[in-house]
Amino acid sequence: MNHPHESAAPALRRLLDLLASGAATEDFADVLADARRRGAPAAVLAEIDDATWQALRVHRTLRQHRRREAELTALFDTAGDLAASRDLDSVLQAIVRRARMLLGTDTAYLTLPDEAAGDTYMRVTDGSVSVLFQTLRLSLGDGLGGLVAQTARPYATPDYRNDERFHHTGTIDAGVLDEGLVAIIGVPLLIGGQVIGVLFAADRTPRAFSPDEVALLCSLAAHAAIALDTAKSLADTRAALAELNAANELVRAHSAAVQRAEQAHDRLTDLVLRGAEVPDVAAAVAALLGGEIAVLDAEGEPLAGRSAPAAELAEAVAASRTEGRSVRHGELWVCAVLAGHDALGTMVLRGRPDLDDADRRLFERASVVTALLLLLRRSVAETENRIRGELLTDLLTAPERDPAGLTARGRRLGVDLARPHLVLVAEPADGKGDDRGRLAGAARRYLFGSRGVSAEHAETVVLLVPVETGGADPEETARQAAERLARLAGFPVTVGAGRPAAGPSAVAASYGEGLRCLRALRVLGRAGEGASARALGFLGVLLGDGHDVDGFVGATLGPLLAYDARRGTELVRTLRAYFDCGGSLTRAKDELHVHVNTVVQRLDRVEALLGRDWNQPERSLELQLALRLQLLAPS
Repeated sequence: MNHPHESAAPALRRLLDLLASGAATEDFADVLADARRRGAPAAVLAEIDDATWQALRVHRTLRQHRRREAELTALFDTAGDLAASRDLDSVLQAIVRRARMLLGTDTAYLTLPDEAAGDTYMRVTDGSVSVLFQTLRLSLGDGLGGLVAQTARPYATPDYRNDERFHHTGTIDAGVLDEGLVAIIGVPLLIGGQVIGVLFAADRTPRAFSPDEVALLCSLAAHAAIALDTAKSLADTRAALAELNAANELVRAHSAAVQRAEQAHDRLTDLVLRGAEVPDVAAAVAALLGGEIAVLDAEGEPLAGRSAPAAELAEAVAASRTEGRSVRHGELWVCAVLAGHDALGTMVLRGRPDLDDADRRLFERASVVTALLLLLRRSVAETENRIRGELLTDLLTAPERDPAGLTARGRRLGVDLARPHLVLVAEPADGKGDDRGRLAGAARRYLFGSRGVSAEHAETVVLLVPVETGGADPEETARQAAERLARLAGFPVTVGAGRPAAGPSAVAASYGEGLRCLRALRVLGRAGEGASARALGFLGVLLGDGHDVDGFVGATLGPLLAYDARRGTELVRTLRAYFDCGGSLTRAKDELHVHVNTVVQRLDRVEALLGRDWNQPERSLELQLALRLQLLAPS
């Protein structure tokens, strides 16, 4: 039975309860179904349907946050295990267990070489049920692990048994079949460019592994390599003590160096666990090494310490990446900050031209910790940008539907739409859609560390930049953005900017200006440059695909139109008469049937509203065009 005065409030409260309790997705549809059964009015049903859709989006976002939180917690737990444990077996078991948990795979395992037997063996497994698989011994060069060890690079396969890239043997295939494994990924454990083992994760069903998963597994492999390296150093120390009784002082010094390295690693790990930032790690390493540490991002911009010329360091950074360790460069030491083979930045040490092995390893371990911090920061930033990007898409698609709601959503996400923003619209200069994904990634890096937002929208990439971050000059901001986005993306980028705007409707209008500016740049043959709609002026109206006459007239004559509407004056009519009479005050006063002093006073008011350059040739041309377009436009 219909209840014309029935409200949607109870259903909305029920949706909130479902969100708060973490209910299953299917439960949300029951709210609308119950309302239909009760015979709720169509308007109430529509409101409940819209609220259900929004609740499902929030539910999905919360689920993504929980998954990301679980991944970050697992990484920190791994760092805690490394800091707390001194037993190599327990450390390796913890790393393998975390690898399985992080990637959500059925199994994870770690293989090490047996130099005496000339093969490799399973050192640690987690999630394995096959005794045959757990006792496998692999000849060097065989299987996926052999390819990883030979190339020192990660490899993954969605279907191991049918992948012909690897050298298959009956023994290995039998073990894999007995365990039921299908999809396998392996990453190397590297010390000084040498592979000392391989860390694997595997599923019993086909699966593709993402680059983020590869990078996370590489970070865990780096910790495992450090644990093995520390254990080897301790073992070497014990052997030296047993064999070199005559060199007690040297052995004690070496032992002290190893202990210092352990303490330094614990200190760095503690910094990570306490949520420290890159400058904190740099300061701690500088204090430990007695030098000055600088951390540069992938573009050479300083994240901590003094900057260094990127061109001068390029050769040293390339050598560090190739060798997998720090290299000396004149009076400096340089170490690439890597997550797998993904270059995240560079660490530079000044003031210590000579480093012993222990201090060099400490420097390199600091780069691993820095890589973990940068990887976590990037993961968090990408997650935040995806959520904010949804807000930007809604803002550009339907700003008038719920401006107050959009503003509130933005405030919750740290985007204050009530404050002025610049809207930048970017596209690859060659117009290829295949490059838009790379451009979107470049936009995220461009905004990293700011409160800006980016999203792919209507074949372009849109950036919403707070004025205090991007500056108040749209022309200069667009030019700089085009240059930097081109460096980040690796190809020329065209950028159009609208005027500064505050509020959903104004931001959407500014996006339209930026899009028209982008199209005008394309027509003018200025692809690969940045410009603003205001700088192009009437050319944007003539060349842009939108031909926004109203927008151009409003932007050019807006102050005069508003003044006339508010005061009942005739500034626009006076300006038109002045131009029509060739700038003659006498002829203009006859045309208007007023005293010449009245014309002078009105033109003085025009100057006060438009600026002193209103009668200069370029500005005068725009004003005359706007006056003509206003006259011709339908009333």
